[in-house]
Amino acid sequence: MKLALSMLLLLFCAHKASGQEFVFRYGHSQPPQSTRSQSMDYFEAELEQASGGRISVETYFSGVLGTEREMMDMVATGVLQGTRGGLFADANPKYVLFMLPFIASDWDGALALVGSDLAREIAAEARGNGFHIPATGISQGFRAHTNSVRPIRTPADLVGLKMRVPPQEVYLRTAIAFGASPQEMPASDIYSALKTGVLDGQDNPPANIWDYNIFEVQRYMTISHYSTGPDPMIVDLAWYSDLPAELQEIFDEVSIRTMALSDQLNRELESDYVRKLEPHLEITILGTDDVDPFTERALSVYQFFVDRGVLTHEEIRRARAIAGTD
Repeated sequence: MKLALSMLLLLFCAHKASGQEFVFRYGHSQPPQSTRSQSMDYFEAELEQASGGRISVETYFSGVLGTEREMMDMVATGVLQGTRGGLFADANPKYVLFMLPFIASDWDGALALVGSDLAREIAAEARGNGFHIPATGISQGFRAHTNSVRPIRTPADLVGLKMRVPPQEVYLRTAIAFGASPQEMPASDIYSALKTGVLDGQDNPPANIWDYNIFEVQRYMTISHYSTGPDPMIVDLAWYSDLPAELQEIFDEVSIRTMALSDQLNRELESDYVRKLEPHLEITILGTDDVDPFTERALSVYQFFVDRGVLTHEEIRRARAIAGTD
């Protein structure tokens, strides 16, 4: 972390000396071949061209600048100008809205939600915390449950299963609501925990189930389209505010196109990953009637975040109406 910070400071000084007008330094934890990285390669080329070279973009992938936590802190302090990842609650806790179970049930609904006025309102509120959010996409796609014990067709099938969940309150509460025994664990530990039987199962987008070889230590996968998540472009507001108005407009336009490309790539690849997984896992796809018992249990998760003061019933109602799940 100290080495990465020192490198950024040296680069900052070098660009100041060369007279570079604006430099946008960006980092995330995904590898160069990921869809997120591909979309940011597009962002770099498009923004430099559209700005006539007035904005130079530097991208750092694979977590070379630190963890998601560290990079988010760098953006908050102005050392880094942008990031994408799982710490969007720092920008606005209301981003949990996009992660609620069955808030959207398909890609069309999820895309409508992240492109809505409600999403733009949540993004605008992030300015109060020092962040500019020019566009919000969808993080990889819908999560699917896997396990090595039995097919999951009803909430009763999850009872007693030790299921890994990301260290985020919404996933913990959802697992409890569905009847599972949740175990918070970082992604790096999932494979070994499944292989040794410490865990029975987990849930992740199909891309992660494939890329992290989770299918090697699981037998069953259930696709219910129960949850996805937001992927906001998180930008240091102070840096953005220093841009002239015409460059702000260019920056926002390129950001919107970048997130649209990211969503397109993830949507296309989701079905490809499911096809790759078919020879390795017994796949159950739940229909509308099948998910009804799960959606009923999801209401307790909604109420939890209302009681915590993070969301209101009206915001949840608006989101469901936009996504077509009301």
